[in-house]
Amino acid sequence: MEIVWEVLFLLQANFIVCISAQQNSPKIHEGWWAYKEVVQGSFVPVPSFWGLVNSAWNLCSVGKRQSPVNIETSHMIFDPFLTPLRINTGGRKVSGTMYNTGRHVSLRLDKEHLVNISGGPMTYSHRLEEIRLHFGSEDSQGSEHLLNGQAFSGEVQLIHYNHELYTNVTEAAKSPNGLVVVSIFIKVSDSSNPFLNRMLNRDTITRITYKNDAYLLQGLNIEELYPETSSFITYDGSMTIPPCYETASWIIMNKPVYITRMQMHSLRLLSQNQPSQIFLSMSDNFRPVQPLNNRCIRTNINFSLQGKDCPNNRAQKLQYRATLFTPETWLLHDCSYAIYFTAC
Repeated sequence: MEIVWEVLFLLQANFIVCISAQQNSPKIHEGWWAYKEVVQGSFVPVPSFWGLVNSAWNLCSVGKRQSPVNIETSHMIFDPFLTPLRINTGGRKVSGTMYNTGRHVSLRLDKEHLVNISGGPMTYSHRLEEIRLHFGSEDSQGSEHLLNGQAFSGEVQLIHYNHELYTNVTEAAKSPNGLVVVSIFIKVSDSSNPFLNRMLNRDTITRITYKNDAYLLQGLNIEELYPETSSFITYDGSMTIPPCYETASWIIMNKPVYITRMQMHSLRLLSQNQPSQIFLSMSDNFRPVQPLNNRCIRTNINFSLQGKDCPNNRAQKLQYRATLFTPETWLLHDCSYAIYFTAC
């Protein structure tokens, strides 16, 4: 029996030494993580292990302001000081390189034509650095944020850094007031958002089928990516990938954008791996939702305005009736995040 315990102790010690060596490797810190378990090969930590395998990523496990979260619309608070977002492109179109990173479809803009954003919860102007796509293996999942417990088919994330305080996104990501991420849900439909259509048409998306593939896109209009709404919600959170720094303010737009079923199918055919390796779809590249931990979710949607036309103009406290809609029925109503408020 003593021999058995000695063998078990040695195996455990070897495992700890192995993990310790991996933690000290810069390469591990850069890319030793995954959204889902690999089919074959060595262990790569999935989200539940991110904060355990590397001390530099401990916020992924112990942080109190982690993202994404489940947005419960009944808990939103109207903030009258939230102004509309202002996008400054200088009246010019932009260019960028689209990458298959093995985890995301990533569009990184060139530095020739800059795109800045301000307003909303921001005190400073922030500069667009990258656009990432998250999507699921089926239409009922794919977005990182949930709406009343339900997911959308995908989520576009526009990652901006505070260029007034910091010189680049790397510095900003680990610093206070460093990042702003604008998030837009994706739904599958018969039509396609014009900006996403440029990224996802067959001639373009097939250029980045495998990991590390890249393709240059020119003449892009960032404003075409945004849905036709000035309404949003916002909360303080983190980046959704290691090291999970809690330096991001999230802005989630009140309407989604659309892509076609064929374009979603093309996304699901992108591989996490290189051509010489086994095919593994990039889909389901989302982190599970994290505890809200009493954080405030604010919105610029003033629910009380719904009650101005009550019959008889009764002077009474407004009693709101909330009717909940799922992501599938949400777009049939021009409402405030799947809740329709009536005040009479």
